[in-house]
Amino acid sequence: MVRSIKNPKKAKRRNKDSKKGEGSSSIPSNPAKVWQPGVDNLEEGEELQCDPSAYNSLHALHIGWPCLSFDIVRDSLGLVRTEFPHTLYCVAGTQAEKASWNSIGIFKVSNISGKRRDLVPTRSADNDTDMDSDSSDSDEDGEDGHGGSGPPVLQLRKVPHEGGVNRIRAMTQNPHICASWADTGHVQIWDFSSHLNVLAESETASNRGDSNVFNQAPLLKFGGHKDEGYALDWSPLVPGRLVSGDCKNSIHLWEPSSSGTWNVDANPFIGHSASVEDLQWSPTEPHVFASCSVDGSIAIWDARLGKSPAASMKAHNADVNVISWNRLASCMLASGSDDGTFSIRDLRLLKDGDSVVAHFEYHKHPITSIEWSPHEPSTLAVSSSDNQLTIWDLSLEKDEEEEAEFRAKMEEQVNAPEDLPPQLLFVHQGQKDLKELHWHGQIPGMLISTAADGFNILMPSNIENTLPSTDP
Repeated sequence: MVRSIKNPKKAKRRNKDSKKGEGSSSIPSNPAKVWQPGVDNLEEGEELQCDPSAYNSLHALHIGWPCLSFDIVRDSLGLVRTEFPHTLYCVAGTQAEKASWNSIGIFKVSNISGKRRDLVPTRSADNDTDMDSDSSDSDEDGEDGHGGSGPPVLQLRKVPHEGGVNRIRAMTQNPHICASWADTGHVQIWDFSSHLNVLAESETASNRGDSNVFNQAPLLKFGGHKDEGYALDWSPLVPGRLVSGDCKNSIHLWEPSSSGTWNVDANPFIGHSASVEDLQWSPTEPHVFASCSVDGSIAIWDARLGKSPAASMKAHNADVNVISWNRLASCMLASGSDDGTFSIRDLRLLKDGDSVVAHFEYHKHPITSIEWSPHEPSTLAVSSSDNQLTIWDLSLEKDEEEEAEFRAKMEEQVNAPEDLPPQLLFVHQGQKDLKELHWHGQIPGMLISTAADGFNILMPSNIENTLPSTDP
């Protein structure tokens, strides 16, 4: 497990000891050498520094209490956006010190600046930049014409939420409709259209005080689960169809009704022997979804075939915390485990017994989030309790000639480790106790992550098609 604190087993899940106001950091430039997490040790007096040339854009923000879960809200600003400054919308659920202090934050971040970076960075003068606790800019005012002027602008509206938010998800087809899993054991459906409309019409940073809290009742509150849970997913194919899974190994199916509410099947899907940790709908089959569990297994379900799994497999030697179904290559399912490993399965090989096509043991602590890129079918991002967010390109193989050429261009600026997997594309650090990440579906190359000390918005410079070429 990777998310809670009510008992020793769940203490890995969320960090309620994190204090409000954390999240400030600095980004000095020109690191002396590449530091390999989990391998290299910091000597006394040494410190890690971020190389801003590794990012097209890097910003940090927080909305008060730490958020265990968030989701990016699809907007109407364009399906594929490549020009800075960017704007994004999110919903996030807090983990406050007291249950009554929790809320769902609906927020907008605008004027997200950045600039295009070359794959091989050039030496530049020191230009330190601070990451502000509300927003930050690693590429202030982009003098080359890419970016914007001034720092990003955060606008936030809060809706009180009974208990901590274990997970929150926005519906793909109607993104103003959100589902939240509470640590009280309830799953709730919300309509945040009024808040999103206000944010869309305003460009002014909002006050984060009590005047920004708006009491609102959920559209539906379901108490049929026997325990709290973390697994929650909207169908990408059928608007309003939802599945929710709990720590008592039960999965409930939600179907939208013509009256604008939901019918929740009281008879759960049962197939795991322990907590259901994550759920993912198939991107191509409207009745098919996958689940993963503390029992170490992954199950594939077909809602038309009854309440038992259509297929089940032992996936890891420890808890399976998270799964992600590739929407661009629907035969591929990724899973992350409590032992730090993550695997890729080709579901077409299930009949042959061994469907694993890739297995990685890079991370040494529990995997907390995993997600395929919505723009590149071979690329996925992974976060871990080791405070690393890594990006992987499974199409990459070791190329000795290319590496030699790169080293020559860099003129020994980088002392790169020899034993890194060739598929490892990027390592992002600087956040404490990473919990969840998401790719932005409308801004290629942009990732958002949440941790005990707030959110990061990042765009690594070495991800292909992040920005259009400026060559003539």
